[in-house]
Parts: sequence; C-alpha cells; structure tokens
Amino acid sequence: MIAAVVAVAVSVLGAAAPADAQMLVNGAGATFPYPIYSKWFEEYIKVDPGTRFNYQSIGSGGGIRQISERTVDFGASDGPMTDDQLKKAPGELFHIPTVLGAVVATYNLPGNPQLSFTGDVLADIFLGKITKWNDARIKALNPSTSLPDQPIVVVHRSDGSGTTYIWVDYLCKISPEWEQNVGRGTSVKWPVGLGGKGNEGVAGQVKNAPGSLGYVELAYAITNKLPAAKVRNQAGKFIEPTIESTTAANPIQPVAVVANVRVRRRRR
Repeated sequence: MIAAVVAVAVSVLGAAAPADAQMLVNGAGATFPYPIYSKWFEEYIKVDPGTRFNYQSIGSGGGIRQISERTVDFGASDGPMTDDQLKKAPGELFHIPTVLGAVVATYNLPGNPQLSFTGDVLADIFLGKITKWNDARIKALNPSTSLPDQPIVVVHRSDGSGTTYIWVDYLCKISPEWEQNVGRGTSVKWPVGLGGKGNEGVAGQVKNAPGSLGYVELAYAITNKLPAAKVRNQAGKFIEPTIESTTAANPIQPVAVVANVRVRRRRR
C-alpha cells in the first residue's frame, strides 16, 4: 500500500519585511509526513535563519479544515480534497505532491515474528470476521510461525486521516464487502477496534497493547521498533515494506493537498 502525500504552500503574499523581521510559516495536517517535514524545516533554518515554521501534526482532516478556515498558511493531507471541498474554500487551492511513503500493517506479538498477509485476510480482520491470531487463514500464510490463541486487537485512527484514506481505499479494492459496508474516506465507521489519534497514537496503541494490529506510515513503525507485515502484491509475491520497496513501487497517481499561503512576518 503506497501513498504520495501532503501539502505545500503555493503562493506568498505581502510586501518585503525589514531585515530584523522574522518570517513565520504556519501549517497543519497529516501526521504521515511529519517526520520528514520536521527535518526539512530544521535544515531550511540553517540556510535562512530568519524563517521559522510551525507545523501542527493533527491529521489530514484537520489540515483540510484549517486551510479552508484560513487559520494556517498551508495544509497537508494524504487524501485529496474533494471537488466540493475545493469549491467551498475561500480561495483557490492547489494540490502538489511532496512526499512518497507506505502505509503498513504493524502488530504486537511475542517476539514480533515477521508475518505475511494477503489483502483479503487484512480486510476480514478489520471487518471483525477474523478475531484470533491462530485463525486457520493466518496460520496458512505463516506455517513456520507459532501463533498464539489470542484475540486480535484492531487499532485504527480516531481522527480524520489521509493514512486512513489510503488504508481503506486499498481494502475497498481488495474486498467487495468492505467497499459495500464500510467504504472509503478520511473517516469511516469502523466495524471493530480501538481508535488512536494520529500515526503517533496508533503506533503507541499497538506498542502498548499485546495482540494488537493496526496501520501506520512506515516511518512510525520504524521509529517505534514495530514489525511491519509482508503483504502479497498483484503478482503474488509477498513484499516486505522498506524504503527501497516503497521507492520501487512508484505509484501511478501521487496525491497531495496544497493550500494557498499567506506568510506573516513577526518582529523579534
């Protein structure tokens, strides 16, 4: 499952500021790109010490809402804004892709073995049809792994989320039942599971709840030292989610949400 995500500023408005003024750029939205955004901002300040960035990692839904309300200079989302949302915006907004990443299934089991899944098995877990780790269908995909007779604790996002959009869009393509009964969107009515706010919240829930399984952006699995499951692709191969395999996947339709930027300069 691959995603090309997030938003960047498009235009800068306002006159030149005095030399002693500081530029403050406010942004909000997707938690997906937050790690790389933070790094970019840190490096940019080294080049232009007069600029500061304030990015609130509140989820794609929050990014769309805040840019639509003009409370930030740019908004970020992994799920594209709808035509209706763009029409209701107070000014012209643009979509520009900035980051490529992978949404992965991650879990918490004793020893954290490397597990493999198919899309239909993942869909049935999130539908609540597969409820135990030692279910026959999971065992068949992982014959050499000792799986516990333990309930699967499903963890999903509780906030409006582009990561959710990517995940459920994949499940819709895999499972007609999911598409009919749950559908796609940045927020959906989950059949089962616990909610976590942001990629950080889901990763934290999975890390702290034995027997849990959730979905996060790959960087959050890596930084939290959580295993990321292999998933079977259309060619029938089980692919381990890594930076290399994500890059090689090269998605056909990169998507990102962008906002009109209004830069405010503040005196020190």
